[in-house]
Amino acid sequence: MCVNFIPPTRQQLTEYFHVDPPEEEWKSDIWQDYRAPLIIDTGTGAFTFMASYGFIPKAHLPPGRRFTTMNARAETVGQLHSYKSAWHHCQLCLVPMQAFVEPCYETGKNVWTRIGLANGEPFAVAGMWRGWQERDGTTSYSFTQLTINADDHPLMKRMHKPGDEKRSLVIVPQEQYANWLQCRSPEVARTFLTSFPANQMAIQG
Repeated sequence: MCVNFIPPTRQQLTEYFHVDPPEEEWKSDIWQDYRAPLIIDTGTGAFTFMASYGFIPKAHLPPGRRFTTMNARAETVGQLHSYKSAWHHCQLCLVPMQAFVEPCYETGKNVWTRIGLANGEPFAVAGMWRGWQERDGTTSYSFTQLTINADDHPLMKRMHKPGDEKRSLVIVPQEQYANWLQCRSPEVARTFLTSFPANQMAIQG
């Protein structure tokens, strides 16, 4: 599962995604509970806002519970309590990035490996967002990334420990950005959750 990614720069959000960057700054490396820019469309056009990585932030976990929600499995996203409401309400977003990082064990030990597009351009993966009412009366936001099985994907099957199921984020083709963001049917949304061509992806040095 992806637990780390490289977000876009402010210039890339404008140039490649055609949205105004949020006023807030963000880190150059995103991990759990770090804030990153998302893209959504609530009916008036695509725009960006900041949200924390992990659908249930650590501050909102039940006492004594520790689990991660940075990735939501496509197979169970509509059934699990953590995700099903957002999925059925199609709270869909794009998570823009330059690369995501996965563990590769081909050398016999873990080597963290950056994966991006073969052309080096930024891209976006399918995600979901939700809001949280904070004690001070404000609303904060969080997000998760959707994942699919990648046992047969030429590139992604090389990631993760031997014997583990291979998983991949869902890279959304650029020409489908608006369709994904404007989708209001869970059944239709599921048709977007497909593998991205391996020949258009690359391991970055």
